[in-house]
Amino acid sequence: MSAAAEQIDDYVPSWDTEEARRSWRKRTSLEMIISGFIGLVTSFVLSIEAWQLAADSSARFGCDVSSVLSCSAVAQTWQARILGFPNAFLGIFFEAVVLAISVAIFAGVTFPRWYMVCTNLLYTIALFFAFWLFGQSYFIIQVLCPWCLLITLTTTLVFGGITRINIRDGVIPAPASLRRIVGQGLDWALWGLIVFGVLAMVVGKYGLRLLG
Repeated sequence: MSAAAEQIDDYVPSWDTEEARRSWRKRTSLEMIISGFIGLVTSFVLSIEAWQLAADSSARFGCDVSSVLSCSAVAQTWQARILGFPNAFLGIFFEAVVLAISVAIFAGVTFPRWYMVCTNLLYTIALFFAFWLFGQSYFIIQVLCPWCLLITLTTTLVFGGITRINIRDGVIPAPASLRRIVGQGLDWALWGLIVFGVLAMVVGKYGLRLLG
């Protein structure tokens, strides 16, 4: 084999070097830590409000901004307790799991492939559940919960982060072109577009009614 051919075989893209991998894993896990922490705190707030509403159905909260932006109004619907208990308890579980994993990844821990696959599947369920709830609030209930909307957005970002890591680490089989897109960080444009789309839907439908 010629020297030129050997150089081609040994070539590693700049985004896939060991140093680059450590760097993007830290950046991605840090984003997941921030998003997961926000989601966990928000879930705790929602769970406390759920207990308060259970004791007093007329209770009102600081997030009851207007007729279309109200936590208490959404919390009293059946969609807010799809499994018979407040959805916020599920949020605490999902966010606590991913937060622990994110901190470990940031510290340099490498989990087994099966563990990361299960984590991705778990958070896929969380993502679908979050958007199902958003759809129910947006189209059926016609009232939005600010805290729930925040959890929808943080869940999207956490899902984007864990999927990104799994694609780049080869946990999720993907074509070279997709790995290159993820490796160069271009996948964040998709998750950013989804977040922007959700916010645009809310503002486009309710406009100034969001404020009262």
